[in-house]
Amino acid sequence: MFTGIVEEIGEVTAVEPSGDGVRVTVRGPKAVSDAAHGDSISVSGVCLTVVDQGDDWFTADVMKQTLDMSTLEGVAAGRVVNLERATVAHGRLGGHIVQGHIDGTGEVLEVRPGAQWQVLRISLPAALAPLVVDKGSIAVDGVSLTVSAASPAPSTGSGTAADAWFEVSLIPETLAATTLGARVAGDRVNLETDILARHVRRLLEFTEGGSR
Repeated sequence: MFTGIVEEIGEVTAVEPSGDGVRVTVRGPKAVSDAAHGDSISVSGVCLTVVDQGDDWFTADVMKQTLDMSTLEGVAAGRVVNLERATVAHGRLGGHIVQGHIDGTGEVLEVRPGAQWQVLRISLPAALAPLVVDKGSIAVDGVSLTVSAASPAPSTGSGTAADAWFEVSLIPETLAATTLGARVAGDRVNLETDILARHVRRLLEFTEGGSR
């Protein structure tokens, strides 16, 4: 479990084939400062398990399903990534509850600079659109953010689910401390919607289907 508060920007240093997945090595001195074999580390929002480590690096296996669902598909040495160690039970929940289970990816549609901040507009897969609400929480590349605007629901007559998008406003600290500060239009990002929204949608599916 994570909070979406990035602890450092790491770098992928090696990628090796491993069955139908890959084994990645990531440089992240802070992430491995107290890590042990089997620990979880969020890599740009993807929960990975440490299988080997050194003084400033760790290695993790990424299975095919994760590659298919996230921006780790096609990952290569040199890519910078957001890193966060799993939260501890007695720690502060500075962001929101983030599982590290990616729902899918979105595309940066627009970057609007402000005086001290940037607004990112990001596309939403149609299936995720109902789970994103204005002023709600979302994790983008593992960063806990507050939704500052969201596209209207299709029922309002203002577009279709295929046109769904949301916006987040990035303060200077987020721009400097995460990889989001370097995002440009056309970039793909990992998305994890709020866990409560996912559970509510599942409950409604059973209710609407007449099941109890």
